[in-house]
This record gives sequence, C-alpha cells and structure tokens, in this order.
Amino acid sequence: MEYERPVARVKHVGEVAKTYYLRRAVAQGFDDAAFVDRAGRFSEATIWNLAFWDGDSVVWPEAEMLLGTTMGIVRRQLERLGVPQRTAPVTPGAVAGLAGAVVMNSWTPAVPVHRIGTTELPPAPDFAELLHRAYSAEPPVSP
Repeated sequence: MEYERPVARVKHVGEVAKTYYLRRAVAQGFDDAAFVDRAGRFSEATIWNLAFWDGDSVVWPEAEMLLGTTMGIVRRQLERLGVPQRTAPVTPGAVAGLAGAVVMNSWTPAVPVHRIGTTELPPAPDFAELLHRAYSAEPPVSP
C-alpha cells in the first residue's frame, strides 16, 4: 500500500494510518500491510521493519522509515559475524527475484514473510535462523 509515515525516523504515537491500513489489509486476506513510498520502494510494515534475502546478502530497504532497535541489533551483529548486508531500493517488481523476506520488531528478529501482494516468496528458514542467531549474539546490558 502506498503510504509514508509522517516524520518516519521518529517513533511517535497517534498514527491512525497504521491501524487503518492494517485493517484494510486483513479485510483483503493479508496478515499485515507493507508500505511503499511515493518512489515505489518498500519501507516498512505497520509495526515491523522489513528485511530481504537475495541468497547471499541481507537487503535492507532504502527508504524513509523508523530504524527499529531490533533492526539495529541485528545489523550490528550481522556485521560482527561477517554476513554481507546492503541497503537497496526494493520495489514490488523486485520482490519476485528475492530469496526470502522477514518482518522484525521488538518481539522478534524474524518472522518469515511468505507473500507480498500476489507475489509468493520462497521459504527461507536459514535466513530467519541467521537473523535470530545474530540477535542472540548481542551482549546483554544491565539497566
């Protein structure tokens, strides 16, 4: 769905559009809504960051979005583990050529995405496991 969160890089409340688009997506048989900016690039989902797998590298969407805490942990630990990562425009037309996708937020570092719109994505259990492993590698901190 074409939508850009206002002040995307700042976490804030009172954003009714996320709930509106989530409900529209569910009414159409989807689990959630993934947002596409006015340039036609995926940015994020309602309460999730998106991550894609091209078979060799983690692909982070190039678009304005909230850079989530879990996303930051995963990126940092993937770098430490030597896993290739890149940021690139991911368009709806490019999704079919990818080897997997996940959503992540403070609840989990990876929930596999099996379909975006009408495009089926291949199962990528190794990708999801890699992101879980990276997240788990983050050293605990004391409050």
